[in-house]
Amino acid sequence: MIVVKLGGSHALSPLLPGWLAAIGRAAGRVVLVPGGGPFADAVRAAQPAMRFGDGAAHDMALMAMAQYGRALTSLASGFVYADMMDAVREAVARRRVPVWSPWPMLRAHPDIPRSWDVTSDSLAVWLATELDADGVVLIKHCDPAKDGVVDVAFAGFASRFGGFVRLAGPDDLGAAESLFGAPADAA
Repeated sequence: MIVVKLGGSHALSPLLPGWLAAIGRAAGRVVLVPGGGPFADAVRAAQPAMRFGDGAAHDMALMAMAQYGRALTSLASGFVYADMMDAVREAVARRRVPVWSPWPMLRAHPDIPRSWDVTSDSLAVWLATELDADGVVLIKHCDPAKDGVVDVAFAGFASRFGGFVRLAGPDDLGAAESLFGAPADAA
């Protein structure tokens, strides 16, 4: 099993349909973690103006991931919304693509700091650890070799994960099948 995090910056990108199609072809082998997209951008913009605290912003960012995830499930056949671990596992077993929602599961989880230091990148690695997944692929809308492309907490979460972590950018869409692992019967 591979956990695939699709950056929220893809929400309004012309690459979104291609990435969704590639992820869909890996149904039964992948779990999709959505970024926060324009929904998280709204939280980031509102926080300094409204002056709500990081705890509220954290909750709202988790809800932003849920919103983007719900949108993604409506864009691709075979994608199902999964806000509980049992729903994630059942969707994979049924050869579907579970689109994981961290809300409300992680709202007050003791392993998850309630700040902007933790984004969907770290949460994807946390989920992969919980699922004992083979790896994590973070799909970015920018060059993955850039500094600062992952959140501040990412290294700590990744150090506890036993699988591989790959960063992918726009140029990797053509090789998506190799990113997500080839099906066992494809040789």
